[in-house]
Amino acid sequence: MTGKRILIFGAGYSGKAFARANSDAAPIFGTTRSPEKFEALRQAGVTPLRFDGALTPEIGEALRATTHLIVSVAPEEVGDPVLSAARDAIASMPALQWIAYLSTVGVYGDHGGGWVDETAECRPVSKRSVMRVSAEQDWLELGQEIGRPAAILRLSGIYGPGRNALVNLADGTARRLVKPGQVFNRIHCDDIAGALWHLAGANRGGIFNVTDDLPAPPQDVVAYAASLMGVTPPPEIPFETAQLSPMARSFYGENKRVANAAIKAAGYNFRFPDYRAAFDHMWANGNWREGEARSSMKQT
Repeated sequence: MTGKRILIFGAGYSGKAFARANSDAAPIFGTTRSPEKFEALRQAGVTPLRFDGALTPEIGEALRATTHLIVSVAPEEVGDPVLSAARDAIASMPALQWIAYLSTVGVYGDHGGGWVDETAECRPVSKRSVMRVSAEQDWLELGQEIGRPAAILRLSGIYGPGRNALVNLADGTARRLVKPGQVFNRIHCDDIAGALWHLAGANRGGIFNVTDDLPAPPQDVVAYAASLMGVTPPPEIPFETAQLSPMARSFYGENKRVANAAIKAAGYNFRFPDYRAAFDHMWANGNWREGEARSSMKQT
């Protein structure tokens, strides 16, 4: 990655994991809406910039030197906020080699528990996933227009240090909701980081499901975490009687098993192919609570 300069629009949880895995010391700039988050970005190795929907001189200057652009900002009803503010600037970036857009497996919608890969029909259910499909297409079209590879990474449920069932059990917020036949895929933040670095290293474009090998019922994940901690798991709660927010309930309206053969065929090997391997690692290392800790990718 020598000579690379990276800008992340929306340097949140996954963006910080990516930065902490920066073994080549490439300069990384990252945006946030909140100046209060600047210090956390600095600690992760990111030079912070404020982006609140408008292109600033500082962001414009960073874009002109950027070779690899990562976008992790959710779309809005009026369109992708990064493209709305900076499309012309991005289209004319003199050093740009590669674009990555972080999307979601939610674009596939509900497939009745069946397997989907990147060739599957996108039939999003929620409004947010409909907007994701549109944003994906906009970024792919921009890449084609300017002759740069664009990689779309469709992510499943993100977890890692500070965001996992071990934390929820320790905090007393874990629940075991049971909806018969329901499964979800997951992805550890370090594998998001690893996939990004791998694709960036080859300037490889395309659509990739970045997800684990083990779609599993959510109650099983909580039970496994409880077994590691040596505690009694919370009782099972039928989905029909559970008190859930509309957004949380909407996730259960989509049931699918997401395949990841494309990213493997591109040469990426998952560090945590399933939640058990990841939980074992976090529990053994004691970093399961450390949401802002150094990425375990750089630990031996």
